[in-house]
Amino acid sequence: MTLAWMNRTLNRRVAALAMFLLAFGAPATAQPDSDNRVPDLGDCQKLQAPEGSQVAFHAYGVGVQIYRWNGTGWIFVAPEAMLFADHGDHGVVGIHYAGPTWESVSGSKVVGTVIEKCFVAPDAIPWLLLGAAATEGPGIFQDVTCIQRLNTVGGLAPGVPGDFPGQVARVPYSADYFFYR
Repeated sequence: MTLAWMNRTLNRRVAALAMFLLAFGAPATAQPDSDNRVPDLGDCQKLQAPEGSQVAFHAYGVGVQIYRWNGTGWIFVAPEAMLFADHGDHGVVGIHYAGPTWESVSGSKVVGTVIEKCFVAPDAIPWLLLGAAATEGPGIFQDVTCIQRLNTVGGLAPGVPGDFPGQVARVPYSADYFFYR
């Protein structure tokens, strides 16, 4: 067994467990924040959603950014987070994983592609504007056209070298996600 195979198997098991917990542990009424106000972008105006876009909903992500040591540096692998209806970690509405992909408890999905980055804090991953590369299924992610990742806390690659090639670091982070149609 290779390390890559074991990591893929573990990632599939984590995703399956998360979906199981979402299906059986989340309240049926959990809904993302439907406050349609556009967020304050401060000095990151380049992250504006395209003209005519409207905030469809807002969710709060809590999880980890996963990195792998390649022998000379930390390489980003994927995010792994739960999406909540509010900042109090109430009402699970979905999960966020490699792709980057956001998947709702109802099964709708959106896969994004980075359009712009804005570095706001030296101790946090950048804010992002992502375009929707693909959407799937009816639900909260249906017809999403772009996503903003804002108000990030943590998530940067470790500041010290890894102990061996292939070592994985799971760095805690949180962020606000705004989904537009």
